[in-house]
Amino acid sequence: MGSESLVHVFLVSFPGQGHVNPLLRLGKRLASRGLLVTFSAPESIGKDMRKASNCTDEPTPVGDGFIRFEFFEDGWDENEPRRQDLDQYLPQLELVGKDLLPKMLQKHADQDRPVSCLINNPFIPWVSDLAETLGLPSAMLWVQSCACFSAYYHYYHGIVPFPSEDNMEIDVQLPCMPLLKYDEVPSFLYPNTPYPFLRRAILGQYKNLSKPFCILMDTFQELEHEVIEYMSKISPIKPVGPLFKNPKAPNSNVRGDFMKADNCMEWLDSKPPGSVVYISFGSVVYLKQEHVDEIAHGILSSGVSFLWVMKPPHKDAGLELLVLPEGFLEKAGDKGRVVQWSPQEQVLVHPAVACFVTHCGWNSTMESLASGMPVVAFPQWGDQVTDAKYLVDVFKVGIRMCRGEAEDRVIPREEVEMCLREATSGPKAAEMKANALKWKETAEAAVAEGGSSDRNMQAFVDEVRRRSLGITSKSTTPEIITTTTVV
Repeated sequence: MGSESLVHVFLVSFPGQGHVNPLLRLGKRLASRGLLVTFSAPESIGKDMRKASNCTDEPTPVGDGFIRFEFFEDGWDENEPRRQDLDQYLPQLELVGKDLLPKMLQKHADQDRPVSCLINNPFIPWVSDLAETLGLPSAMLWVQSCACFSAYYHYYHGIVPFPSEDNMEIDVQLPCMPLLKYDEVPSFLYPNTPYPFLRRAILGQYKNLSKPFCILMDTFQELEHEVIEYMSKISPIKPVGPLFKNPKAPNSNVRGDFMKADNCMEWLDSKPPGSVVYISFGSVVYLKQEHVDEIAHGILSSGVSFLWVMKPPHKDAGLELLVLPEGFLEKAGDKGRVVQWSPQEQVLVHPAVACFVTHCGWNSTMESLASGMPVVAFPQWGDQVTDAKYLVDVFKVGIRMCRGEAEDRVIPREEVEMCLREATSGPKAAEMKANALKWKETAEAAVAEGGSSDRNMQAFVDEVRRRSLGITSKSTTPEIITTTTVV
């Protein structure tokens, strides 16, 4: 069957690596079920994705369907530094997007492949407005945990008290969640956050929460059972994760990396099982030089082998290039490997890797849980501090190395060494590994045929197909959506 006759879904992504990855994974999951998926994002990252991941506008087969890419200009020159300032960039993206996207969608209609559903991720809630104006169904992919979704929801509606100017150190009790200490609440909600523009960007979606007919989540029912049950009574949410596992198209080579990954797999192959510590702080977190120095010395003292991802900052971010202490690589010798970017999904399932020192972003959290990989939590800001709380205290797959930026201290090398030793050998390491493997099994069952996420994904695809035929009236929607899953 050619791509022309398939139901066509159009994805619009915010141009950040942590947003592109889950939305593209969702796109591949939808394509594998027999849809034509167009993935669109600003050209500013399109050029990087084409270079690193050979994305094309020709439909590429994935499972029973196809995926294609279509990038659009955001109206600024290629080297415009204002892209690094979300307060300036988000309004620009909205202005241009609201003008260009209808033209792009019209072009598809003229070519006999009309779009049946728009899907966006947070930070660009205007896509829901646009869909409403055009009379198109829309959905949103939430790219954090359901626990964080609940925290933002309760904050936005002023339902429970959060840290404020008057009471900074207030703990927050949300329904069906563990008590969050003030520094475990998503830090964009702190009154003194240095990132108020991120709070505005995320909360923008809550103004529009009634517009998408479904909120897809990169989590799974069994992982966040109680809070998913609770929030699905309020919002039409469907957990469909972990999105990076796609049993219907496991070998799809369609990727969305902005940088080509360094080849570190042969080096890992040469290491004994469970001997390597993998260190990566994601695509956005930027540590201070002092942090890097202490981590480096802690690694050397611990004697572990390590694979460390040190992504250079964006050229317009105004940040210094971080350097390793003098003589560090010589002392480490073949025990260590430092790369700019890694094929993280492959690294996390490699038998040589013992644990993952992570910033606890949600993509990395889902990947580590679904790969059976214990973690050393090194959160900095945003939802990372909440994810760290869950990884350590609720999912019991991690130990904590730091509490985030609010703690405002450099973790000394002695603590780094102690954490690495504890996470790689002894009773604590064995217990974390056993728990991580249980989560891996549960995650695989969720996406396998008949699993909770598999059923939710199929229900969503069926609903998109029904709406594309114009059969379903709005009144039937709640019934479909609220049958989340039965565990």
